[in-house]
Amino acid sequence: MYLMYVDESGDTGLLNSPTRYFALSGLAVHESRWREFLDHLVAFRRTLKAVHGLPLRTEIHASAYVRSAPIAGMAKHVRLTILRQFADEMAKVNYVKFTNVIVDKQGKPPNYDVFENAWQALFQRFENTIAAGHFPGAHRADKGMVITDATDGRRLTRLVRRMGTHNVIPGMGGLPARNMPMVRVIEDPHGKNSADSYFIQACDTVAYLLHQKYAPCAYVRKQGARQYFNRLLPVLNTQASRANGFGIVQL
Repeated sequence: MYLMYVDESGDTGLLNSPTRYFALSGLAVHESRWREFLDHLVAFRRTLKAVHGLPLRTEIHASAYVRSAPIAGMAKHVRLTILRQFADEMAKVNYVKFTNVIVDKQGKPPNYDVFENAWQALFQRFENTIAAGHFPGAHRADKGMVITDATDGRRLTRLVRRMGTHNVIPGMGGLPARNMPMVRVIEDPHGKNSADSYFIQACDTVAYLLHQKYAPCAYVRKQGARQYFNRLLPVLNTQASRANGFGIVQL
């Protein structure tokens, strides 16, 4: 089974929203490599503690790191360095993949549902990538389960259940649309507090860097960190979209 951990950056509001973009990043790892990946993350956190003094139990929450120090006295440039090092560490792991969705809310009609469209696109790419055997290990006969940060669980549950029975895919090349229910993504999405999961913290960092690629804050722009997301290329699910070199699904 493939497990996909997900976190977001930005908000889903259309009116009076402080952000133009909403980003989702999903980390897929096969159950057979789950323990290995956890050990890798723990080893990385121990390195951060030795080098920067960051306790293992202190959550890495990317947007908060840019605004304020997670521990007393940690300089802002050090916090940004931690995010870059996290990205570089993920890029070394050849048995995980990140699937990314970005919604540009500018110009969307008033009834456009940012939340539903973004999550539906992510679930569909998860389903498709398993079926095509494009995740590491190529376990195309396997199923997938989604684990999210504490988000709108009921809406996600309704969405996944609906996609399991009614999932209309637009036709290509003049062909009619078809109903293709999801069959590989099973169970309802499970919520987990990001403070208790290094996996979701990895997604949080990637989603933040994705968001900053499109709409960098003043400090990120000043430090030349807008392209930190690009450092993740070796572990990006480039099969998710052919529209760009990074596989980012742009809505």
